[in-house]
Amino acid sequence: MRCVIAQYPFDLTKIGVLASMKGVKPELVTGASVTIGRRRYPVKQVGQVTTGQDRRDFTVGEVTRAMARLGFTCHDGPGAAPMSVPLPLRTTSALVDGTCPVDV
Repeated sequence: MRCVIAQYPFDLTKIGVLASMKGVKPELVTGASVTIGRRRYPVKQVGQVTTGQDRRDFTVGEVTRAMARLGFTCHDGPGAAPMSVPLPLRTTSALVDGTCPVDV
């Protein structure tokens, strides 16, 4: 797949990314990350290893888009919890169902 990262064109493939990340120890994930194989790498580390560019030359968004298009799973944060329904909405839906545990 042809993509542009930091104004330079690259022909990246899923097999090529897997090969370039083989044997690379993941750094501590503090922000956006990509799951490659069974490991979770920071996006900036993946971009640096696969393109050979300095981390300051490209954005997280550029590498994340490229990795997602190649079929890798991308994550926004290090351990983002799944979103849950706020309490007032649960109470409202319980009122509609008639199963509200609290007298209103």
